[in-house]
Amino acid sequence: MSAPHPVRPVPALAAVLLTAALALTGCSAGGTGSSDSAAGHKAAARSDAKGSAPGGEKAASGAKRAQAPALTSSIIRTASLTVQVEDVPKALDEARTTTENAGGYVGDETTTRDEKGRERTRVVLRVPVGKYDEVLAGLQGAGRLLDRTAKAEDVTDQVVDVDSRITSQRASVARVRELMDRATKLSDVVELEGELSSREADLEALLAQQASLKDRTSLATITLSLSQTPVKAAAKDGSTGFVDALAGGWDAFVTMLRWLAVVIGAVLPFAVVAALGVPAWLRLVRPRLPRRPVPAPAAGAPGPLPSAPAARGTDPRPDGGEH
Repeated sequence: MSAPHPVRPVPALAAVLLTAALALTGCSAGGTGSSDSAAGHKAAARSDAKGSAPGGEKAASGAKRAQAPALTSSIIRTASLTVQVEDVPKALDEARTTTENAGGYVGDETTTRDEKGRERTRVVLRVPVGKYDEVLAGLQGAGRLLDRTAKAEDVTDQVVDVDSRITSQRASVARVRELMDRATKLSDVVELEGELSSREADLEALLAQQASLKDRTSLATITLSLSQTPVKAAAKDGSTGFVDALAGGWDAFVTMLRWLAVVIGAVLPFAVVAALGVPAWLRLVRPRLPRRPVPAPAAGAPGPLPSAPAARGTDPRPDGGEH
């Protein structure tokens, strides 16, 4: 009988080697996954940043506007009035009361006086849009309307766009915060913090723009200028009375005196020079001037004419004797 061949442990050895290889592969895969987690966070942040870029925000806002239902119009209303009144302080108090009763408030106010002492006031009023027409009609009826300008600007598209961008920006900030919660390395945390600060700043700017649009569309702005009516225009009738005539005559008299003073002031220097110069010339200069000689009678000139004969009956002699 032949001796039995020894059994070789090949299958057992192969199983052991396969188990060891699987264990090593699992460890390397685990290490690679932990090292690639930060890279995954960075890639997610970059892709999110691209999605929150201005172009992406506009695309998203455009899609949301297309899907959103029709909204009410957002209109910015502004007006400017110039009214002439007899009593500026009284008209200003009435304008304040009208504005406050309508639910608005008074803004900037400036009061000046011209060279004639007439008062001028410029005030900015903010009133709700629903009371805009009513308040405007009341203000322009307070006196004589000199000028009126009204404008209406439709900003509906701008309001919808800002609202959509705010929604997208808030979602972007939330995603960056989630990435920060899952980050394990300090370098990744620092990079994500910088990205978060930038996106929060953009969000605050959008919120400020939204608040400004809401204020301008919910409250209309009315700039009111009040000027005092001249005394002549404030008279109820056009007739001229004694007081008006007296005032006109006094103004004419004062004007005449003013012109006389101007003429005297212009002539006075010449009069002073003449008053001082003429006596000086007569006393000092004229005596020294050479005098012209008296011309002698020419030779052969006829002598004096004979006297006329005396009348008859008179004695030419001095003693008065008769012939």
